[in-house]
Amino acid sequence: MNPFHYSKPVNVQEAVHLSSGVSRFIAGGTNLLDLMKENISHPEHLIDITGLPLHDIQQTADGGLRIGALVSNADLAWHPLIEQRYPLLSQAILAGASPQLRNMASTGGNLLQRTRCYYFYDATVPCNKREPGSGCPARSGLNRIHAILGASEQCVATHPSDMCVALAALEARVHVEGRAGARVIEFADFHRLPGDAPQRDNQLADDELITAIELPADQLARHSHYLKVRDRASYAFALVSVAAALELNGDVITDARLALGGVAHKPWRDRAVETALIGQAVSRETFSNAADALLQDAEPLEHNGFKIKLARRAIIRALSDAAVAGEQP
Repeated sequence: MNPFHYSKPVNVQEAVHLSSGVSRFIAGGTNLLDLMKENISHPEHLIDITGLPLHDIQQTADGGLRIGALVSNADLAWHPLIEQRYPLLSQAILAGASPQLRNMASTGGNLLQRTRCYYFYDATVPCNKREPGSGCPARSGLNRIHAILGASEQCVATHPSDMCVALAALEARVHVEGRAGARVIEFADFHRLPGDAPQRDNQLADDELITAIELPADQLARHSHYLKVRDRASYAFALVSVAAALELNGDVITDARLALGGVAHKPWRDRAVETALIGQAVSRETFSNAADALLQDAEPLEHNGFKIKLARRAIIRALSDAAVAGEQP
């Protein structure tokens, strides 16, 4: 047992000023407590933020939604405005974890899950994410679940969240507050690729706290679909997942969003591929070309080459299902 101090602030400003490089904010704790029990994370100070006023979902002036960082995954997935306006997000959340975990996990905490890798979660082996410079045994070891896009020599771990894949496609924004004040981070910029600093999963400073997620007004609700491919039907991380959303004029695509999970250190998007879909007719050929373009830079490891073919098929299916989603009775 590693000893730690515990605090429960009553407002965001107090929470921020309590934070430091050796502290961690804790809400549901569904990832952090596992990391502590496995001797991967050793915070000297836990700051319990569950009493902060960050539990609401509010409409914004431009027709979007602002989701408090402490809204549970379960409450978010089943919220009437989410189901109506952002069904892609509801589908993604319900595809993740288990009902018990969704009841505990917070919206802000979901963004902060550590990337998944057998070696990162095993404190007895080297890992650049735990100890920079110690090596990445996954590159030559068991790497079936690992990244095929955006990886580096330092790290090939994958981001585990289903919710974040949908938020990437929906172009959400992350509101954070730290000692320097409040700022807003575009979702595409929030998570990091590993590069030479795989120990950093996101762009937050040590003292910054996520306060809300903002969803812009969106016209893609009708034609959207979240597809998750995994080893078993429930409570498993994605081998490949796809968040697909289309805006259609007849059978012509006028806007497109496409994000992948399970293939990179962060939810994976390519704006050029989405732009190329605009003006194209809905067809298997169109979707096949998009899949090929999105995966053209994939670099498989010894055991995960199957992910390229799996991702290609998943992209085609998700786009096809999104195209007809609004037509179903």
